Amino acid sequence: MNIHIQQLTKTYNAGEANEVQALRGVTINIASNDFICIVGPNGCGKSTLLNAIAGTTITTSGTIKFGDTDVTKLPEHQRSRWVARVFQNPLSGTAPSLSIIDNFRLAALRTQPKTLRLGINSAFRQMVKDRIATLNMGLENKIEQPMGTLSGGQRQALTLLMSVIDDAKVLLLDEPTAALDPKSASIVMQTAQQLITTHQLTAILITHQLKDAITYGNRLIHMSEGSIVRDVSATEKQQLTLNNLYEWFNTELLTV
Repeated sequence: MNIHIQQLTKTYNAGEANEVQALRGVTINIASNDFICIVGPNGCGKSTLLNAIAGTTITTSGTIKFGDTDVTKLPEHQRSRWVARVFQNPLSGTAPSLSIIDNFRLAALRTQPKTLRLGINSAFRQMVKDRIATLNMGLENKIEQPMGTLSGGQRQALTLLMSVIDDAKVLLLDEPTAALDPKSASIVMQTAQQLITTHQLTAILITHQLKDAITYGNRLIHMSEGSIVRDVSATEKQQLTLNNLYEWFNTELLTV
């Protein structure tokens, strides 16, 4: 799905002494199946931009379109038919007291009419097991285990699988590995890459892991003070090194 963002602004506490311009005329055209990594220091507008796309933040001005549909004023629940999101905290987005299979059932119902009831029959159970088996974590044989008993890495990997169970078109990854150990983080990112490719998703990743910003995605955006300062194409990104990214951030620190 294409995403068109035009002159997006977000101002908090407008006209007051503590006014903050979180987004300053951000314009991005995201092609269908793009996988974009967004980097930048804390407070640069990354999360505000992701929240604006998800609908959890309604912007001050500008427009957001999913394909030909203007979603600028639509709240989060009305955008959920297109958008799936994975948060930084592995505890977010799941019901810890419910089993793995029950969490998958809830995920499958996320965008369905409230009157719909989905039973856990043998076909649904086998589908869930098959999807979980792709993680190579052995969890396909533990689908009755409560979600809250799993490690952060296991929950985050399962959350990724659940995020695309209902045919989402856009996947928003909000620092999904920030709270994970290196091994779990690697599994989560590899799973994300596989799902994005398999389901032909348009994806946006916010990350402070500069190695991931180099490794994943076909496009890289660098934000600073609410604006896009670099938009690196696929061809240019192939030439980037970690040293290039370190230089970007060191330059920002020197100019603050």
